[in-house]
Amino acid sequence: WNSFTIKKTAANGFADFINNASASLIGIVFNMVLMQRIGSDGVVAYGIVMYVNYIATGIFMGYSVGIAPVYGYNLGSENHAEIKNLFKKSMTILASFAVVLTLLIKIFAGGLASIFVSYDEGLMELTTNAIRLYSWSFLLCWFNIFTAAMFVALNNGLVSSTLSFTRTLVFQMLSVILLPMIAGTNGIWLSITVAEMLAAAVSLTALAKNRKKYKYV
Repeated sequence: WNSFTIKKTAANGFADFINNASASLIGIVFNMVLMQRIGSDGVVAYGIVMYVNYIATGIFMGYSVGIAPVYGYNLGSENHAEIKNLFKKSMTILASFAVVLTLLIKIFAGGLASIFVSYDEGLMELTTNAIRLYSWSFLLCWFNIFTAAMFVALNNGLVSSTLSFTRTLVFQMLSVILLPMIAGTNGIWLSITVAEMLAAAVSLTALAKNRKKYKYV
C-alpha cells in the first residue's frame, strides 16, 4: 500500500476518465440540439456519424495509447534523444494518416451512409452531408488525442487532464450549443471541428511550455 503512488496514478489517469465521461454528456447535448433543429432524422444521422468517428478516433487513440509505454520507458531512462525521435515520427505518421483518412471518408461518405439509410433518399442526403462536414475534425483531433496521451505517458496528469477537459467539456460543449446559432444546421456538424481547432491551440501552448522539461523537440 503506497498512498502516494495511488494518488499519482489516479491523477495521471484522470484525463481518460474525463474523455469517457464527457463522451456521453456531449452525445446528450448533440441529440438535444439535433432534435430541436432537425428532428429524429438528425439523431439518426448523428448515430451514423458516430460510427465513422469511433473508427477514426479509435485508430488515433490506439496508436497514442500503444506507444505510451515507449515514452514512459525512455523518460525513466532519460533517453531524451529517443523521446524526440518518437515525437517527430508520431507527428508525421498521425498527420499523414489523418489526411488520407479524411479524404477517404469524404470520397466514400455516400457509400458509408448507404449502409445504414439507403431506404430513405432525404436521410441519405442528410447523413452524407453530415459525414463530410464532421470529417474535417479528423484533420485535428489526432493531434489533441496524441498530445494528451503523451503527457499521460510522461507522467504529467495535470497537463493531460487540462487538455482533455478543455477539449471536451469546454470547447466541444460550447461549440455544439453556440455554433448552430451562427451557422445553422451545418454548424452542428462543424462544431466539433471548431472545438478541435481551439483545443489544438491549447495543445500547442502546452507543448511549447513543456518542451524544455521533456525535450521532445
